[in-house]
Amino acid sequence: MTTFQPIGPAQWEIPRSGDMRVPARIFANEELMKSMQGDRTVWQIQNVAQLPGIVTAANVMPDGHEGYGFPIGGVAAFDPEMGGVVSPGGVGYDINCGVRLVLTNLTEKDIQPKKRELVELLFKNVPSGVGSKGKVRLQEKQLAEAVTRGVPWAVEQGWGREEDALGCEENGCMPEADFAAVSPLARKRGLPQFGTVGAGNHFIEVQRVDKIVDEATARAFGMQPGQIAVMIHSGSRGFGHQICSDHLQAMISAANKYNIFLPDRELCCAPLGSPEAKHYLGAMRCAVNFAFNNRHIMMHWVRETFDSVFGKGTGDEMPLLYDVCHNIAKFEEHTVDGKRKRLCVHRKGATRAFAAGRSEIPNKYRDIGQPVIIPGSMGTASYVLVGAQGAMDKTFGSTCHGAGRRMSRSKAVHTWTGESIRTGLGERNIMVRSTESELLAEEAPGAYKDVDAVVASVEEAGLSRIVARLVPLAVVKG
Repeated sequence: MTTFQPIGPAQWEIPRSGDMRVPARIFANEELMKSMQGDRTVWQIQNVAQLPGIVTAANVMPDGHEGYGFPIGGVAAFDPEMGGVVSPGGVGYDINCGVRLVLTNLTEKDIQPKKRELVELLFKNVPSGVGSKGKVRLQEKQLAEAVTRGVPWAVEQGWGREEDALGCEENGCMPEADFAAVSPLARKRGLPQFGTVGAGNHFIEVQRVDKIVDEATARAFGMQPGQIAVMIHSGSRGFGHQICSDHLQAMISAANKYNIFLPDRELCCAPLGSPEAKHYLGAMRCAVNFAFNNRHIMMHWVRETFDSVFGKGTGDEMPLLYDVCHNIAKFEEHTVDGKRKRLCVHRKGATRAFAAGRSEIPNKYRDIGQPVIIPGSMGTASYVLVGAQGAMDKTFGSTCHGAGRRMSRSKAVHTWTGESIRTGLGERNIMVRSTESELLAEEAPGAYKDVDAVVASVEEAGLSRIVARLVPLAVVKG
């Protein structure tokens, strides 16, 4: 039986046992922690703690739930000097699934009379749905340039503005992307999907700033009560999914080749510095840059849509607050046992949340801390947080990424109908547009954990602070 020891506010530890090299830690209130015991989350994070070169602890955020290999909400860091590894299961299939928040100078009073027109035009202008194809038609040579240069490439093509790149994690481009490591099938799947929302839990959501909690930080972020914002949630689509699939088999072979014990084959991995690791990381970075461009192009079309509905020039007054990654592995410097180390940090369903002072944070936020964008489930609140020192001390600068599922999609479909969800949201004056009614049932708010409890947990644990709460007015789903 697994033993959970409270080690601080909203913090629990599973001590080392068996083949665990480090303890496992869960950051959550008691109710959320107990809910994780209903699936394989706890078992999976204990398995992660057995991987070579892992340092300090294997962590789970309060929105954690069962995933492929790593639990979603998992954070782990690996030291190359200690035989550390990279594992595709620690990144996930939707590489750089992430979210960006765009602010406006509009209020709900401005939006309400034209809300239906806005939603219909967003649905038309930004392609969504399973297998959706974008309006951008690229040749393979252009795709190669896009996924190696990131957002600066998109800006050169006329999408967005130069300052937008500075509002993205990694400045919108992860270096050392290797297009040669991307398979022909991944390239084929990626070519038609630039600028598409996709399906599942991805969305474009028109929101209102409902409550400011930290006035000074909100002011620095450009946020004020009643303000309209637009949240874009999407990732690397079929391109990233195929890259993950392509490298899993190679990683299983690599684990055998390097005599790495795998408590679960889904944790297949390769030593950092090995040819297999370099090949995967080069391809993964291409998917990261694909996703940055994907959200960036959609943001450009969102701005154009607002211009069409509310008058030319509206989009010029829609700055990007920030864009964050949820599924990624990257090298960062962190302190371990009093020593500065270069580590490969895996965040799967987790968000970077660097505290003030880190050079990776854009200049305009460096003295404040990194903005953290937390989407809720359809029909519930979303949040803007700011990174705190506790994250640097405890989780390699990481926090939660959203509400986190508590119910499978199949169970949700058997619990609700799409029409009942649409009606319920309509009664709360939330307009929704989707390609398929069943998708609304899959993404029912009740299928997710309580996002208010999730963000309260990371604040209580000292990982990040709440800046503002936003509520939905309209949702465009796949």
